[in-house]
Amino acid sequence: MSNALAVRLEHTVPITLEPLMRTVAAHAIPGIETCDLLAARHSRTVRGGELVVTVAWDEPGSVRLSVVDHDGDAPVDDALVATVRRWLDLDREVEGIDAHLAQSGTLAPLVAARPGLRILGSVDGFETAAMTVIGQQVSLGAARTFGGRLVAALGGDAPAGFRSFPTAEAVAAVDVDTLRSIVGLTGARAATVSALAHAVASGDLLLGMDDDPHAARAALLAVRGIGPWTADYVALRLFGDRDAYPADDLVLKKALGVRTGTAAARLSEDWAPLRAYAVTHLWTQTAFS
Repeated sequence: MSNALAVRLEHTVPITLEPLMRTVAAHAIPGIETCDLLAARHSRTVRGGELVVTVAWDEPGSVRLSVVDHDGDAPVDDALVATVRRWLDLDREVEGIDAHLAQSGTLAPLVAARPGLRILGSVDGFETAAMTVIGQQVSLGAARTFGGRLVAALGGDAPAGFRSFPTAEAVAAVDVDTLRSIVGLTGARAATVSALAHAVASGDLLLGMDDDPHAARAALLAVRGIGPWTADYVALRLFGDRDAYPADDLVLKKALGVRTGTAAARLSEDWAPLRAYAVTHLWTQTAFS
């Protein structure tokens, strides 16, 4: 697999592809990602802007992965394949997960409508955490706009005319007032993004996919302005915690018809240890039905 210029990655089936692609598109940050829903193709920067990967679902049961660097077509290595497989949840154990969730009267019709629904993961820990903070209490569209401004101001050049998401060090080097001004955030939100960047840049917060998720959660919660919802969402997207469940999420509570995170958590007890898939089904049903 190493050194191939393009590879085809087989994935478990069934897969309900449209919700995954629409979720990818809804989260796509201007400058670093482009998504073609009709062609089921998505491109984005990885490895700090060193590479741009393109994934295309052009045949049943597999996805085509190709890569470019600043010199043109580039080889696909095993580490990159592992990142993409995790990002798109290609190895989801379909039958067992769907069978478990389908035991719930609430989830059974959602599983039947979208068998093999995937969880969107992450290719970069700081990007995911920063965008999670930026996206607190605003729409996905607004979060994408804010993210695009951050990329335009502080990101770097990447291949094929793309940009890279700014490093934690680049964000930490900017004072809070400047960050607020260039992105359009509130002062409190800008302060949290800045504090997050300083924690990552200093090494107090480790957000690599193979880092300790428990230590990362504790370090995230130590950042002023970050609470359990953010920590749970990062656990779901970045660390692949399949029981992560942001119980106080507004969309989740609306989907379940409850007003409190406590009530949402109570309803989820029978869905463990796969509550991340449960909440993804509920989010998807709300957003795309």
